[in-house]
Amino acid sequence: MAVDIQPACLGLYCGKTLLFKNGSTEIYGECGVCPRGQRTNAQKYCQPCTESPELYDWLYLGFMAMLPLVLHWFFIEWYSGKKRYTIVFIYYAFCLVLMMLLRPLLVKKIACGLGKSDRFKSIYAALYFFPILTVLQAVGGGLLYYAFPYIILVLSLVTLAVYMSASEIENCYDLLVRKKRLIVLFSHWLLHAYGIISISRVDKLEQDLPLLALVPTPALFYLFTAKFTEPSRILSEGANGH
Repeated sequence: MAVDIQPACLGLYCGKTLLFKNGSTEIYGECGVCPRGQRTNAQKYCQPCTESPELYDWLYLGFMAMLPLVLHWFFIEWYSGKKRYTIVFIYYAFCLVLMMLLRPLLVKKIACGLGKSDRFKSIYAALYFFPILTVLQAVGGGLLYYAFPYIILVLSLVTLAVYMSASEIENCYDLLVRKKRLIVLFSHWLLHAYGIISISRVDKLEQDLPLLALVPTPALFYLFTAKFTEPSRILSEGANGH
């Protein structure tokens, strides 16, 4: 096979795009960004991506897809006022269009008991966080690709602790008394499991699957220690000189 003889690309992510092919002769252009759906090979030539994404890649795409869903949950319940994954931008665009077309109709039908302004607050919030997520993906997509498992774990732990504290949950009875609290707890457990699987990548099942037993640990630790950190108890003991 005859190819053009040119210096190799010096950039880490740039390559040469095929311009002309006639039999065994291939002519490549100058170094630059590979077209969508292609990446460079060892010789710095842009080649179509034909392999299926690895498990970690699928988990990353799932994380980027979950972000809008989790933010929607957050703003509905508590509203107060360099990897090239272009598929993420396409997904966000579809989310935004479908939300603008279908969400007002669903809100009007389902949330009839709420005031008009309250019913549409989550939509207004999405108009802010969708552009933020898009910029975040465009600027820091590479960092997110490597850091998203730890982001999931940290955020899920923090939000679970904040929710249980704000809901004044101090024991198992407080947790079981309302179905909504169990739904929130199980949702956080799913996020914990997602983060653990993303970190371990389940390369060795016999070693990695037992790590999922750690999923309930943060909630159990909170329930066992909440009575010792209750503010009124700390203030009373401080006043008594203990």
